Amino acid sequence: MSGQFLTEVKRTHYAGNLRSTDIGNEVVLMGWVGTRRDHGGRVFIDLRDRTGIAQVVFGPDINGEAHALADQLRSEFCIAIVGRVISRGENINAKIPTGEIEVEAQRLQVFSRSDTPPFEISDDSEAGETVRFKHRYLDLRRPALQQNFLRRSKLCKATRDYFGESGFVELETPFMVKYTPGGARNFLVPSRLNPGHFYALAESPQIFKQLFMVAGFDRYYQIVRCFRDEDLRLDRQPEFTQIDVEMSFIAEEDVYHTMEGLIAHIWKEVLDVEIKRPFARLKYETAMAHYGVDKPDLRFDLQLCDLTEVLKTHGGGGVPLFSGALEQKGIIKALRIPAEHATSLSRAEADKLEEFVKGFGARGLARCKLGENGDWVSSPLSKSVTPEARAAVNQALSARTGDFVFFQFGRPKLVNAVLGGLRLHLGQKLNLIDKSQWNFLWVTEFPMFDYSEENKTFVAAHHPFTAPRSEDVPLLSTDPGAVRARAYDLVLNGNEIAGGSLRIYERDVQAKVFAALGLSEEDFRAKFGFLLDAFRYGPPPHGGIAFGVDRLAMLLTGADSLRDVIAFPKTQKGTDLMTDAPTQVSDAQLEELFIRLKGPI
Repeated sequence: MSGQFLTEVKRTHYAGNLRSTDIGNEVVLMGWVGTRRDHGGRVFIDLRDRTGIAQVVFGPDINGEAHALADQLRSEFCIAIVGRVISRGENINAKIPTGEIEVEAQRLQVFSRSDTPPFEISDDSEAGETVRFKHRYLDLRRPALQQNFLRRSKLCKATRDYFGESGFVELETPFMVKYTPGGARNFLVPSRLNPGHFYALAESPQIFKQLFMVAGFDRYYQIVRCFRDEDLRLDRQPEFTQIDVEMSFIAEEDVYHTMEGLIAHIWKEVLDVEIKRPFARLKYETAMAHYGVDKPDLRFDLQLCDLTEVLKTHGGGGVPLFSGALEQKGIIKALRIPAEHATSLSRAEADKLEEFVKGFGARGLARCKLGENGDWVSSPLSKSVTPEARAAVNQALSARTGDFVFFQFGRPKLVNAVLGGLRLHLGQKLNLIDKSQWNFLWVTEFPMFDYSEENKTFVAAHHPFTAPRSEDVPLLSTDPGAVRARAYDLVLNGNEIAGGSLRIYERDVQAKVFAALGLSEEDFRAKFGFLLDAFRYGPPPHGGIAFGVDRLAMLLTGADSLRDVIAFPKTQKGTDLMTDAPTQVSDAQLEELFIRLKGPI
């Protein structure tokens, strides 16, 4: 029956696209029954497809056969209707785009019936995440989620259009690659044809896109899946998608200009929003000094203030906690909340902030409120701080009566993490953030290396092919910790949406980087010999960047979690509740792969 129907009748419109301009037209709609209502002998349904809903009415005066069949309709039946668009007159539903019209059904085709769904298919469904993930195909029928994925599709199309028009070549790289220790933990794939050997699922196309540059494809891009076997959270999944880009014969400004063009194109095509260019720039050192994080949200003005030198001049200012931090070579920083915002911050709420910062590893949160004549009130610090130190701190902070000041002291990494997190928390809590803004920011000149206290050695902060700034190359052998990388991140409203760098293409510089990492070329050849071999044959200057597609989609849709823009996400334990993956496999399968389990699971 339905096969014959579909040979005779084709969809003419999507339900959510109907408007008053369609009144009088005959239409064919196909989709699912959202709700069904029986009013005085007439049956009304909301027919839903990926574009939205349209009200359809069945009546004996319209078509008796269709009306009789409509009596059987229930939620989530898959149907088609043939009907005529009419005006709803005064019964307009202003809550939906199709609220001015309805469709009088002259023919009804039921393709398939539905059991009662385990939860209501609506955006305000109260179903928990577990049941929704178990029946993700039903969850994906919810209008808000469908709009998320339609917008994500526009994001990918806009990306391909932009790069295609800009002379980039779309190329693919392998998923199954050589395992290289370091960086994120890899998923391993056993090789049946090579017993005892394993592939790794690629955590990024980094090496291969550099090989494309050696091969002469000077403008490459790819929308690619990547895999990392890491602990999960709301903004992390074991498999994710990148917009991966590499370019030859460039400097940083070329990357900035091209990628700003990509962002402007995406925002215009997806949201019809004009993005102002060029984007702001901020050095890593400045970002950490003023905001405590390397991805600051600049939609509000609160900044951190370093008081280390001020209080060092005053010997700790009479406060034992300050002097103790100085003796241990720590730093002292503060966050000032102006009086006009501090009025909504009660003492009880300020007390709760102490618990909040403990989540960042802090032991506590020293604070004070500025009283008349610059006195510190409502604070234990007021009992010991010297008048001279208090005045110097107030001056450094530009503090005024009624201001709140929060202090943190100790190791720089901890102090910045605590106050950076507190700044963002208070920006949200005190409604200081203008959420209508799209604030893009390039953060530049990242450190080339991090120091591992555990191993007492330097490690690559990004990857060992990141180029150092030319003026810092001499420091590779004398002071690696001071070397700045030609690396950059693109930040949007406090979220890192892309990161990249210019790459090393000169052998002598690469050798110096290996030495700074405590590696010989032989050590590195064991991991990346094929890349080093390729670089013997005229590598061009090159660099690139990678955007997180999931993160971009989350921001473009206003979703709260990456899971709302990933069609079939995993739980925080890395499981798929719908398919029950991962599963155990048979002994025969393990034997075929030459694998033996060590003991009971």
